[in-house]
Amino acid sequence: MSSPSSSSSSPLPQSADSRYVSPLLLGEEETTAIETDELYPAPTTLLGPDDGDYPAVIDFQDAKRVCFLESKKIWRIAAPIAFNILCNYGINSFTNIFVGHIGNLQLSAIAIALSVVANFSFGFLLGMGSALETLCGQAVGAGQVEMLGVYLQRSWIILSAACLLLLPLYTMATPILKLLGQQPEIAELAGEFTVQIIPQMFSLAINFPTQKFLQAQSDVGILAWIGFAALIFHIMVLFLFIKLLGWGTAGAAAAYNISAWAIALAQVAYVVGWCKDGWRGLSWLAFKDIWAFLKLSIASAVMLCLEIWYFMTIIVLTGHLANPIIAVGSLAICMNVNGWVGMLFIGINAAISVRVSNELGSGHPRAAKYCVVVTVVESLLIGILFATVVVATKDYFSLIFTDSERMQQAVSHLAFLLGATMLLNSVQPVISGVAVGGGWQALVACINLFCYYIVGLPLGFFLGYKMGLGVEGIWIGMISGTSLQTVFLLFIVYRTNWDKEVKQASERMKKWIGKDINSDMT
Repeated sequence: MSSPSSSSSSPLPQSADSRYVSPLLLGEEETTAIETDELYPAPTTLLGPDDGDYPAVIDFQDAKRVCFLESKKIWRIAAPIAFNILCNYGINSFTNIFVGHIGNLQLSAIAIALSVVANFSFGFLLGMGSALETLCGQAVGAGQVEMLGVYLQRSWIILSAACLLLLPLYTMATPILKLLGQQPEIAELAGEFTVQIIPQMFSLAINFPTQKFLQAQSDVGILAWIGFAALIFHIMVLFLFIKLLGWGTAGAAAAYNISAWAIALAQVAYVVGWCKDGWRGLSWLAFKDIWAFLKLSIASAVMLCLEIWYFMTIIVLTGHLANPIIAVGSLAICMNVNGWVGMLFIGINAAISVRVSNELGSGHPRAAKYCVVVTVVESLLIGILFATVVVATKDYFSLIFTDSERMQQAVSHLAFLLGATMLLNSVQPVISGVAVGGGWQALVACINLFCYYIVGLPLGFFLGYKMGLGVEGIWIGMISGTSLQTVFLLFIVYRTNWDKEVKQASERMKKWIGKDINSDMT
């Protein structure tokens, strides 16, 4: 498509002072002509990073074209990932919905089990799996696809061992929750449910690495189909076990375990059966250099855990308030709704991580930078939309989760804070995805520790308990910590030297791939 400025005269500069004309504005024939000119080397004049890095954006037309190209690349990855994550989250959400119609006590207890204990292990294992996202994404960008299967197997080993270490948390859930101040009847039922869902935790050790393996190669369509099939299957099993057979919370736990393992095994079957480039079979190389891989996994886990556990603690602190069943239940409903929208942003998080790691591995600093800018802006617009919808429907959306009028009123009272959280969470996960793609986990972990646990939690405790604001005060403190963290991360991204990040990605690939290749030769 030709621009008006290029239709009547040569696009080449007439002198050293002439304005540079971006190839993004030129037609196909003119771009080809420029590529043959010595003044414009071919790698820097192509339309996008599939063949070379982006040229510099000079004017609005350049920006519009980059926005269009990057939007297409991001959403091609983000849409299937987000849909898959929404379906996986739907398994949690529908478990809460079915249990919520049994009674308020069951809703609060299962919310505690899923939001505190299960979320603790979820955050830790997802964080450890994110190390695979960094290495696989940069390996794909560097053209070293043959190493992905080895990285995948290493991650399986490390995460399975981590599950064994997390077992005491599940078996001792009741006394731990009582120690944290939960009501005895809530802690007892939550602890019973937590023991019943131990198999689900072990499924995550297989599920997360396999997801990251497929995401790094942008092979994400299969994830969407598996997630959708698992969600439909889970709803049917919940209906059978709870509504027809009357198994109560035990039936919810059984359905939860079955659906989780169905997802994990389906993903493994696809990797082994269809991913011939990345999967070369089982290899003893998975046990070599495992300590260095473990260190990166732990850094990733700490970064993400500090974030996920931060929002988990709001449930714990709320359990100490007067009338904890209503307080915890209403907050759990809000967190559930926030989780649905949050899964979309986590999908965008995964997509931006893939894009950044691929472009850094390919040696394209401008492409990495521009994809971050485009994604942050689009994600913010989506956050504004969802926040508006939540505030507009504040008196109605809780009907999905509960028949109790008191619970519905409590949820309506929290809707404005829920909208503010959605708006804030539209940007924060995207920047975290940039951190994973660039391998900045250790730095972000330090920022999370300060913003969440030195600022946010103490402020929430002060407002909630000392100032008597209750759950609203706790939530306002948490939002303050998240806001501070987002500002820090935006500043870091703004000041990032993307050329330097490309060099660091290259050094990382030389280190990891070099070791494995040498080992293979011996």
